[in-house]
Amino acid sequence: MLGLAPLRFVSPPPRGAAAVSAAAIGGHSISVKCPSPSTLPSLHPDLTLRGSQLGDGCHCAVPPPGEKDADKARAETTEGASYKWRMVIAYDGTKFKGWQYQPSPPTIQCSIENALTRITKLDRKELCLVGAGRTDTGVHAWGQVAHFTTPFSYHCLDSMHSAINGLLPHEIRVREISAAKPEFHARTSTRSKIYHYKIYNGPVMDPFHNHYAYHSVYKLNSQAMREAAKHFVGTHDFTSFANAVHNDRVRSPIKKIMRFDVIEMGAILQLEIEGTGFLYRQVRNMVALLLQVGREALPPDIVAKIIAARDRKELAKVALSAPPHGLYLMSVNYDKEMLQPPEGAPHISFGRTHQISKCKLLFY
Repeated sequence: MLGLAPLRFVSPPPRGAAAVSAAAIGGHSISVKCPSPSTLPSLHPDLTLRGSQLGDGCHCAVPPPGEKDADKARAETTEGASYKWRMVIAYDGTKFKGWQYQPSPPTIQCSIENALTRITKLDRKELCLVGAGRTDTGVHAWGQVAHFTTPFSYHCLDSMHSAINGLLPHEIRVREISAAKPEFHARTSTRSKIYHYKIYNGPVMDPFHNHYAYHSVYKLNSQAMREAAKHFVGTHDFTSFANAVHNDRVRSPIKKIMRFDVIEMGAILQLEIEGTGFLYRQVRNMVALLLQVGREALPPDIVAKIIAARDRKELAKVALSAPPHGLYLMSVNYDKEMLQPPEGAPHISFGRTHQISKCKLLFY
C-alpha cells in the first residue's frame, strides 16, 4: 500500500513567473506547473461568483454573453449628447408585481433597469426607463414597449441586446431594440393598444393554461358576448369601468374602443380589445361584465346601461374584476413617422447575432 507523505506547499514565485508545487507520494516527487496569474482569463471585476443566482436579474456568475462586447459596441459621442432607445418586451407576469418600479421588487421595470444599469454603468434616474403600459400583478405581455436614454450611442445593437437578455430572468425577454427619435415617447406617442383576454371554456381546466387563461366553470354563450361587446365600441365615458387610483394623475374617462372581438379557438375563448387608451383596470372590468353575459346571468344590453350610468358602483353590483392571469398586452401601435430611426442610427436588433465569441470560463 502506498504511503502518502505530508503535502508540502512551496512559496509562490515572483509575479509573472510559473508556480511549481511538489508533493511526495511514496517517495516519488511530482511537479505541477500552474500558469501565472497574468495568463489566466479574468472575470468581470464587478461580478460576484454566485452560481445559484445566475440569470435571476440581480446577480450573474460570469459576464453574460455579449456584456463586454456591448462596451466595445459603444460609438464615440459628443459631450452633452442624449440618445433614445426603443425596446419591445415580452414577459410572463406570473411571479412579478406588475410593470411599475416599486421599492419592493420584483417588478418588470425593476428587472430591466437592473440589467441596463449593469450594462451601461448608468443609474436608473439617468436611464429614465418608461413603459407604454403599466400592467398589473400577474398580467402578461407580448408587445410591451419602453424607451430609455443614454449619453452615448452604439454602432451595433446586437451585442447590447444579447447582454440584456443574458442578465434578465428567463420570464422576461427583450424582443427587439432600435434607436428612437428624440420626440418618441413610449407612453404619450401611442396611437392604440391591443389587449387579449384568454378564457378556457372547457369543462376541465387544461393544467398547461393554469397561469395563462381564466377558467370558466360555466359554459359561456359566445354569441351573447359578441352582442354585448358591440356596445363597448366607440367613444364613451368609461367611468363605470375604472377603478380608483391613488397618487396618480387625473385622467380623462373619455376613451375610444376601436374593436372588441370575441373569437373561439377550440376550448379557448379569446377577447381582443383595441383602444386609444384604457383606464386603470378598465379591460378586466369590461371582461368581467361580458363573463356575466356569457353565463346568461345578464342580457347583452346591460353594457350600454352601465356605460350610461357613469358610476363604478353600478358595475360593482353585478360583476367584479376579471382575474389578471388571463390578460395580455399584445401590442402598442404608433404612427409610422414616429418609428422612423434617426439619421445614422444603428440597425434594429431582433436578437439574432452572427458573431461567435470564445468562451472565457476558467475550466474551458
